[in-house]
Amino acid sequence: MKYKIAALTLALSPLLAGHALAMTKAEYKAVEDRIEVDYKANKQRCATLAGNTKDICQAEAKGIEKVSKAQLEAQFKPTPSAEFAVREARADAQYEIAKEKCDDLSGNTKDVCEKDAKAAHVRALADAKVAKTDAETADVRVEKLAAAQKSAVGDKLSADYSAAKERCDALAGSGKDACIADAKVRFGIR
Repeated sequence: MKYKIAALTLALSPLLAGHALAMTKAEYKAVEDRIEVDYKANKQRCATLAGNTKDICQAEAKGIEKVSKAQLEAQFKPTPSAEFAVREARADAQYEIAKEKCDDLSGNTKDVCEKDAKAAHVRALADAKVAKTDAETADVRVEKLAAAQKSAVGDKLSADYSAAKERCDALAGSGKDACIADAKVRFGIR
């Protein structure tokens, strides 16, 4: 998925490069239409597949569309919020694809996969919030950045602990207890 989003970004770059402030509504609409055509083509490609492979393909197609639209908006109106929307769309797309891939698994392996996907999603969103705050005006930057970083660290640790705890569920007895105790120490959970 990362490669597909990166490839799409590279494909759109010549269309959008240097146009952040000079892009007309007609240019914007043309790129928007192209994104829609590409989405329909990707969705059509998924129609030939079956089962979870089809679900993964559809999640990838939808993810590429959402990221492309967010990137277009950020090119048309470059703001910290627009850049945050790009990062958020990318994180959401990767999360949706990861969840679909987890559907091929079962039992604790599936649970761990889902927790890892959620932890990665939380980390990406937390990093996006920090980047947005960092891009905001200098008057409140230091205070907001410190608060965002503190919040991000807490969110990341909590998500990573949840994933580690889920891994411990595969164990039993004292091994499980030791695993959970180790996870608590590693992630600062009291």
